[in-house]
Amino acid sequence: MKEATERGLAVYEQLRGVERAQNMKASINSGRFGASMTALSMDFVFGSVWAREGLDRRARSLVTLGILIALRQHDELKNHIRIALTNGLSVEEIEEVMLQASVYAGFPAAHAASNATAAVLEALELERGSVAGER
Repeated sequence: MKEATERGLAVYEQLRGVERAQNMKASINSGRFGASMTALSMDFVFGSVWAREGLDRRARSLVTLGILIALRQHDELKNHIRIALTNGLSVEEIEEVMLQASVYAGFPAAHAASNATAAVLEALELERGSVAGER
């Protein structure tokens, strides 16, 4: 496995947990359809970009949430809501991202993102005033 892939898996493990990282590694090693795309995401997205020092992970989460809201990528947004919580964002801060995005990405995009976020928070049993790790 390439060095960038290993570095990406290590970052991904910090962001999403051991089990998810192991599943990604198994997917890469499977050779099945999608394995190459998973390897690329570990190499580039997590091993190269998320591993950079230019922004801390909290700032990277804020930027990523805004972009995903604007692009209306709700499935990916749900993953990054979890990552944002891991990176220390509060539920209130995530809601502020939705409000900020409504101005620049449009209310429909932000509203749909808010609904996707609410589903994640409900699944995690988090409410306003909650931070990652509290239940």
